[in-house]
Amino acid sequence: MDMPVMLQGDSPVRLFQGAIAGAALTMIIGFGWAGWTLGGTAAKMADESSRTAVTAALAPICVEKFQHAPNAVENLAELKKTASYQQGSFVEKGGWATLAGSDASNYAVAQACATLLGGLK
Repeated sequence: MDMPVMLQGDSPVRLFQGAIAGAALTMIIGFGWAGWTLGGTAAKMADESSRTAVTAALAPICVEKFQHAPNAVENLAELKKTASYQQGSFVEKGGWATLAGSDASNYAVAQACATLLGGLK
């Protein structure tokens, strides 16, 4: 059985070509299908995940503050009348998204709070 010309001989070039092709194939499979990520991408994903977790933890506190505020029933009715894209601003202006120890409100918490309040009866 004859070997193809390309595979004949023991050339270091063939070894180098095989190593490059193997590395390229490994990276394509790893990053494309195996879920590998670079450090920067992993840091962004971790930051996003932590922000989402903090917002999810603080939104119920905002709802609690909203419900215990004077005129809560009227405020809820007014919130439900407000357009959905302005409800976060409504909660923010009401001060319910401003947490203890902070001077500024958090818009992400206000938006999540407005979403939770929108589901209340």
